[in-house]
Amino acid sequence: MTAPGAPRSVSHAAPGDGRGGLEAVRALVNVGRRGEANAELLALEPGLQGDARGLQAAGEVFLANARFDDALRCYRRAADLAPRDPGVLYNLASVLVACGDLVGAEHAYDQVVALDPLDGDACYNRATLRKWGTVDNHIDQMTAAVARVRQPGAEAALCYALAKEYEDLGDASAAWTWLARGAARRRSLLSYKVEADLATMTQIAQVFDAPTTACAATRPASAGPVFVLGLPRSGTTLVDRILSAHSQVESLGEISDFALSLVRTVGPAVDKGDMVARSGRMDFERLGQAYRDSLTAYGRAAPMVIDKTPANYLYIGLIALSLPEARIVHVRRDPMDNGYALFKTLFRTGCPYSYSQADLGQYIGAYHRLMAHWRDVLRGRMVEIDYEALVEDQAGESRRLVEVLGLTWEPACLDFHANPAPAATASAAQVRRPIYRDSLSLWRRYEAELAPLAQSLKAQGVA
Repeated sequence: MTAPGAPRSVSHAAPGDGRGGLEAVRALVNVGRRGEANAELLALEPGLQGDARGLQAAGEVFLANARFDDALRCYRRAADLAPRDPGVLYNLASVLVACGDLVGAEHAYDQVVALDPLDGDACYNRATLRKWGTVDNHIDQMTAAVARVRQPGAEAALCYALAKEYEDLGDASAAWTWLARGAARRRSLLSYKVEADLATMTQIAQVFDAPTTACAATRPASAGPVFVLGLPRSGTTLVDRILSAHSQVESLGEISDFALSLVRTVGPAVDKGDMVARSGRMDFERLGQAYRDSLTAYGRAAPMVIDKTPANYLYIGLIALSLPEARIVHVRRDPMDNGYALFKTLFRTGCPYSYSQADLGQYIGAYHRLMAHWRDVLRGRMVEIDYEALVEDQAGESRRLVEVLGLTWEPACLDFHANPAPAATASAAQVRRPIYRDSLSLWRRYEAELAPLAQSLKAQGVA
């Protein structure tokens, strides 16, 4: 899943003294040799100081390696070179959000919209930065833009932005009108079939049955990587920030290393079903080592690292089998609140099921069935935490999380909002402030409108 405000990719570098070398760096990243890629990129960077496009490409690779400070340096320099280029300013704003400079990001997005009022992504990302009021919103500006825009993707983004700002103003009727329009437009652009994902989750449970996973059900005694997972918008970022505020823990954010390690270890597969089938009889020890090597390549010094990739819940069986030392933290949230939070989020990529209540209800139901399966066959291997419990008892639940990792308590974990580490997720702005209760039962503002989702969940036995 790519966060809504992720930087836009630039086209591959053209041959030249500086940019030509970026292709070799990308190749190193693609095979997991991140340490070498970083060294090569740092050597190339001085030759790109007069090339805004090359600097953006370098920043993109730094981001792939979770090197946010290096990426920000490149994007700042690119903006100095091209101060009226909307694409450059958009990418700068995106990295500023990840690094916690929300004021700077808002200013940069304002500049993008001033240069291109029809940039729906910039409008939407700006809308998510904070809560807007009656005198400092962009509703008139964006309503005018929707009337002029001709690109369906930009129209969808503007609709989502208007929904967010109307919700901030307390106008639920207008918020839903724009959200429904944006979701329908976004869904119309996709060829997604939810049935394929449902079949995959059913097959995963069949392949990783109780006999296959029996040897992986014991909670580890030694320290290893920490997987924080669950549905997107369930509170995984909040848990990640609490844990990574500890002096012995560092988060790598949302990375795709486990999935990539799996693909490299299993080898070419005919389709997704073939991949799942082959993964059940693969060399689990080899997969575990491939993943450990990929984490080492990030060059982090903390004794414990977090992989906060929500969709890793699909791989819990493989994680338990290949990484006996791993901690698995599953974050749960009320399914209606989680469903509404997904429905109102415009993802850059990923989560194609989130733009239709019918798709969303079926997907959440399949996710609940898969998690019930993991709970049954891996008794005691997962630690589960409810988002609502964490909001109601931050201190108690935070202490429990830290204890699960085998660490001593540190008060900094309660001040997670002061955690200076980057956060490149859909919740990047929200986790910069203390825990709040605003999102609890928020779906009830739209109880009538969300009836199809509620009915679908009830039909599948999801309480």
